[in-house]
Amino acid sequence: MIPVFFGLEGPVLTDAERDLFRATDPAGYILFLRNCVDPEQVKALTDDLKALSGRGEALPILIDQEGGRVARLKPPHWPAFPPAKAFADLWDVSPVSAMDAARMNARAIAAVVRSVGVTVDCLPVLDVPVEGAHDVIGDRAYGFEPTQVASLGKATLDGLREGGVVGVIKHIPGHGRARSDSHLELPVVDDALDALQQDFAPFAKLADAPMAMTAHVVYTAIDAERCATLSPKVIGEVIRGQIGFTGLLMSDDINMKALSGSYAEKSLGCLDAGCDVVLHCSGILSEMQEVAACLPEITPEAKARLDAAMAWSASNAATDEALIADLSAKRDALLALA
Repeated sequence: MIPVFFGLEGPVLTDAERDLFRATDPAGYILFLRNCVDPEQVKALTDDLKALSGRGEALPILIDQEGGRVARLKPPHWPAFPPAKAFADLWDVSPVSAMDAARMNARAIAAVVRSVGVTVDCLPVLDVPVEGAHDVIGDRAYGFEPTQVASLGKATLDGLREGGVVGVIKHIPGHGRARSDSHLELPVVDDALDALQQDFAPFAKLADAPMAMTAHVVYTAIDAERCATLSPKVIGEVIRGQIGFTGLLMSDDINMKALSGSYAEKSLGCLDAGCDVVLHCSGILSEMQEVAACLPEITPEAKARLDAAMAWSASNAATDEALIADLSAKRDALLALA
């Protein structure tokens, strides 16, 4: 097994993808809008991946199904879910109701993604935005106060777990004060270490989460030369040290413009810095071949974290449409209080 989560080109596996994946055994996969046509097609695709790997439900098949503007499964085939800001707004009226609504929402999301064979959702976002930050996070955030973000993030993790889906906290150690979009360029945060404690706090409260995704952000107070994804200091001293995260650590997508260099350089840089798994999302075969050719076997420590993460959630959770509708109706009744 090689330590990478690969994207796919389209709605079905190509012969070339099948050959590459069979030969290299990637740790897992991630789906995007280009891979999701309708429920029957997505389920067939995930079944194919599970059969090819031989790992069944223990295979990480990731998706970004946050709600709001970040959703790969969209109407009319799948229900729309509200953005995190909806729960932040309700928090101002009733924190308990907001946590209940966030948990029910995540339980419904879990039922939807599990119904098509997805096992991991890249949720919750624990970034704490500050004034003047780029809106790449924006309404994806659960608020502007660390305890609130952690509480709603915890409720979301709980709902995913109840629904049989593994959650991913992101973007550790915090993307909230970045002034640019790391999809397009490398954000540099010059704030003092004391100020960064606000960013770290929600992640520290959820340090026992099964998986986390790094931020492609430079924090000059910690490492002025390298972004978190590529920084042994940020990962070792902050993510694993101060924050205390012990689960599986994946990079954010190495296709993003924040990172430079060849795909081999970026992939090995992630691993050398302390990431357990590289995330490569484009689905472009030549890039995947370059990444696969350079990667070593997954380390025993990373494999153990992967196995523990995939055993974190309830595998026999219900996914029926009536349950999804009931949870969504109860969520909406609470959100109407805001």
